[in-house]
Amino acid sequence: MPSKPISVPKLAIDIQYASSAIETKVGAIASTTLIKKWVNETVQLNGFITLRFVNLAEGKKLNFTFRAQDKATNVLTFPYELSKKTLAADIIFCLPIIQKEASEQSKTVKAHLAHLIIHGCLHAQGLDHESDKEAKKMEGREALILKALGFTNPYASI
Repeated sequence: MPSKPISVPKLAIDIQYASSAIETKVGAIASTTLIKKWVNETVQLNGFITLRFVNLAEGKKLNFTFRAQDKATNVLTFPYELSKKTLAADIIFCLPIIQKEASEQSKTVKAHLAHLIIHGCLHAQGLDHESDKEAKKMEGREALILKALGFTNPYASI
């Protein structure tokens, strides 16, 4: 009797850069293949995710337009569709903020970027950190995924 085929989720991941300079900087931190591995480790749904790496100006404009905050932030997540099987989202990363935070937190930019990609992907799947209970759940998931990828718990020293 033939075995039943295993259904593997198909997640399309598009990576965009605001400029060739940002693309070069991100490429020096992590390859496209590695970034996609981080996303696939976090998302086991069918669908589509766009990761866009931006500069301070674009980061500030997007944060002001969508969150009414007149400053750039490290990551913005825009989920468009979420069901038990399907996900569609855009996730924006402001590279200069990520680099600054990594330095301030004495982390490598690679480790901080991996954390924020996982963080953004979890937001896209409906997790949040508005309450202490939600934060504990989300941070626990982040720590487990990061550990599986060879990174330390970003919350251990807080």
